Amino acid sequence: MREPKTSFAGMTRIRCNGRKRSALPSQPGLPDSRVHFRWYTDPPANLRISPTDSAAATYDQRMRRSIFTEDHELFRQSVRTFIEREVTPNFERWDRDGIVDRGLFTAAGTAGFLAIDAPEQFGGGGVEDFCYNAIISEEFAYAGAAPAGIGITLHNDVCLPYFLSLTNEEQKQRWLPGICSGNLITAIAMTEPGIGSDLASMSTSALRDGDDYIVNGAKTFITNGINADLVIVAVKTDPKERHKGMSLLVIERGTPGFERGRNLEKVGLHAQDTAELFFTDARVPVANLLGSEGMGFLHLVENLPQERLSIAVGAVAAARQALRWTLAYTHERTAFGQPIAAFQNSRFVLAECATEIEIAEVFLDRCIEALNAKELTAEEAAMAKWWTTELQKRVVDSCVQLHGGYGYMLEYPIARAYLDTRIQTIYGGTTEIMKEIIGRSLRP
Repeated sequence: MREPKTSFAGMTRIRCNGRKRSALPSQPGLPDSRVHFRWYTDPPANLRISPTDSAAATYDQRMRRSIFTEDHELFRQSVRTFIEREVTPNFERWDRDGIVDRGLFTAAGTAGFLAIDAPEQFGGGGVEDFCYNAIISEEFAYAGAAPAGIGITLHNDVCLPYFLSLTNEEQKQRWLPGICSGNLITAIAMTEPGIGSDLASMSTSALRDGDDYIVNGAKTFITNGINADLVIVAVKTDPKERHKGMSLLVIERGTPGFERGRNLEKVGLHAQDTAELFFTDARVPVANLLGSEGMGFLHLVENLPQERLSIAVGAVAAARQALRWTLAYTHERTAFGQPIAAFQNSRFVLAECATEIEIAEVFLDRCIEALNAKELTAEEAAMAKWWTTELQKRVVDSCVQLHGGYGYMLEYPIARAYLDTRIQTIYGGTTEIMKEIIGRSLRP
């Protein structure tokens, strides 16, 4: 039952299905659709593929998605308005700086957009429903600000499950309130220089010394690496073993011997900090062990399906937004006396993109339902991850082509999307690794 609205820090909060959630209502003068850069307007809900009056075919943007309820849509509007107020005015600066302000996390925590499935006693939402996580990722993509939202989706979708499922009561009391409020930003460090996807070959060691582990090694390509206060680090507690020698430690900001390297310069995703991490005789309490010693690889495997599904959500949303920008552009831009969208080749390309996005979204929604029912398999998550990210690459590339030379100009969001897209088939497990996971499971 929904409680009456009350004012809170300039926002409104409501309770949906028993959890507190911000509800930032539409404001006069604010668009009731996605935020865009100034060079585009949002296409109408029923946008004609053909610019001629005789062609009646329309593109409704999407089939009705049955996974979302009225409460979800209220939450979506809240997220959308939050992005309009907190993200869009700062995005260009974050893009230049290579990092978002830490205040973005605390603002998201205040608004109820962090740790949605964490228990309410720690400040979380108390709702285990990945639809809410998906909405956050989608709305950042629709706003053209996905790089600014990656840190939040990593915090919610990738790191939080470890803190919920593997922590003891003392650890929950110590870390979860800060994770829910945004005062403690999280990251996970698996990749090391030179090992790529072969996690079992990692060399970062954590050797027991009384009540501490002494950690030595290095990690790279770590999302939230600069901003993070709590880093889940995959280590070898038994360097003689491969998978069985891995464990997970939470290494906190300020730990002696823990240093951050460069905020790495990337091709895309400029507003998201990606760092190198170094550990030199870093003394980490045994009390910071997540789960059981020697079970680290299994813990990673258990949580990777949700991580990969999270990437798939962002991929489909980014592809859809790229198509929206391109639909608007091709109907406004003319060549040889007619809109670009009037040419048969353009219509065919747009039709192919629209069709593939719809098909991908149907499978994506089914995967979200399976995750909520705790039925999503590693193979299904791998299918979603590789197919949707490869789709994103195809769609964005096609959309750049339809923009012509302007698609290569960074003042146009489609050009930025082109740069941001390339990593999608690499991080979270490459397309090749995803196919290997699926292929190994296939039997007559």
